[in-house]
Amino acid sequence: VSRRSVVVIHDLAALRHPEWYSTQFATYHRRVLPLLARRARRLITPSEFSRREVAEGLGVDPNDVAVVPNGVDERFSPSADSEPVRRAYGLERPYVLLVGTRIARKNLGALSTARSRLDGLGVELVSAGSGRHWTRSDAAQPPARALGYVPDRHLPGLYAGAAALAMPSLYEGFGLPVLEAMASGVPVVAADRAALPETSGGAALLVEPDSGDALARELERVVTDQALSAKLVKAGLERASQFSWDRAAVATDAVIAEVVDEWA
Repeated sequence: VSRRSVVVIHDLAALRHPEWYSTQFATYHRRVLPLLARRARRLITPSEFSRREVAEGLGVDPNDVAVVPNGVDERFSPSADSEPVRRAYGLERPYVLLVGTRIARKNLGALSTARSRLDGLGVELVSAGSGRHWTRSDAAQPPARALGYVPDRHLPGLYAGAAALAMPSLYEGFGLPVLEAMASGVPVVAADRAALPETSGGAALLVEPDSGDALARELERVVTDQALSAKLVKAGLERASQFSWDRAAVATDAVIAEVVDEWA
C-alpha cells in the first residue's frame, strides 16, 4: 500500500470478536488491518464509533481518521411498490423485517420471544440475507421465516411493505439497514450498542439486545401503537434525509484532496 493512500475501514468486528468468524478470516484481518492502517496517509470510517475503535484497536492517531457516513440510495422510499415483493415471497400477513447475513453478531436468536408475540398479533417475522462462508457455522438460525438472499431490485419494496425493522445487532460499524428502513417510512427497533445509537440519531427505539423480552415488548408496541409508529416514521424520514451517497462522495473526495495537497 502506498503511503499516499486513503484506506476505508468500516469496523474492527473481526478483531474485536474473532469468535464470530472463521479462523482464516479473523487471522487475515488481524494481520492485514494494522499494516494498512500504519501505511495509509488517511483512514476513513463511517461513524465516530468506528473512528474510536480504529484509533484504539490499530494504534493510530485519531486525527488521521476521518468520519464519512454511509449514504441512503434514493430508491428507498415510502412510495416503493411492495406488492410485487409480497407476491414473490408469499408475504400475505403484516411483517417485521430483519436484514443482514446470518452471523452471530446480528444476534437474531434474541428474537425468539418476539416471534411468538408477533405471531399472536398476526404479524410475521421474516429475514432477508444469506450465510457467508467466512462466518462461523454455529451462528444461531433466525427465529423467522428466512427469505434467503433477496435481489437488490426487491429491497425497496421489501422495506416499504414492512410494519417495522428489527436490528438487534451486537456490533455494527454503521448499520445501514436502519437508515434504509427509515427512508422507506418504516419504524425501527434497534440495539443500543456500537454505532446504532449514533446512526439512528434518536429516531429509533433503542433496546438492550441481550433482553429477548425487551426486544419483544418494543416490537409489539411499534406494531400495535399507531401514534408511536407514526412518530417514529416521521423522525426516521427526517433522519434518513441527512444521508446521501452524494454527500459521502464529496466528503471522501475532500479527504483525498487533503492527501494530494500534502504531497504536492
